[in-house]
Amino acid sequence: MPNQAAHFAVFDGDISQEWASLYSNSDALAVDTEAMGLCHGRDRLCLVQIADRKDRVCCVRIARGQTRAPRLQHVLQSDRTVKVFHYARFDVAALREALGIAVQPIFCTKIASRLARTYSPRHGLKDMVQELCGVELDKGAQSSDWGRVDQLTEQQLAYAANDVRFLLGAMDRLRHMLAREERLDLARRCFACVPTLAELDRQHFGNIFDH
Repeated sequence: MPNQAAHFAVFDGDISQEWASLYSNSDALAVDTEAMGLCHGRDRLCLVQIADRKDRVCCVRIARGQTRAPRLQHVLQSDRTVKVFHYARFDVAALREALGIAVQPIFCTKIASRLARTYSPRHGLKDMVQELCGVELDKGAQSSDWGRVDQLTEQQLAYAANDVRFLLGAMDRLRHMLAREERLDLARRCFACVPTLAELDRQHFGNIFDH
């Protein structure tokens, strides 16, 4: 039930070697995280979700106090695979803060949406996926207790899985739109800035560019 995906798995602490090998052959992976809140250093990382183009989705439960996930790190740091996030700035900072993972290369669908979908004021994941993929996401479990990682409900796992399942399709549509509007190079330069912005957020300098 939580998946409705071709393949779905839940892991504790790290992905399995089998899934790491499967993901390592991907040109792109959709990635998302769930945390106890939005403040890096205070609110711990609880869950990491990944999906590939073959609709293989997994959720990795991160234990309190955990500081490493070697196979996950190898996959997310591979320069052969584009990692696709929606609002990458938060997830990249969360992964670095909790597990020391320096994610690269990156495609952020929120940045891409703002550059490509200038006709719309709605750039949240739900609205973007509905327009670009024709799928209505259920966001009912968005604000819930992710800290009980060993007791996550089916509704929470379904929410987590669906947050990554449609990102790759959205990326493909957005790439086409960006190329059509001659903004793809600009988007790529924005994506290259994400790790620096994430590091500023981690060190609580997120407002450094404010007037």
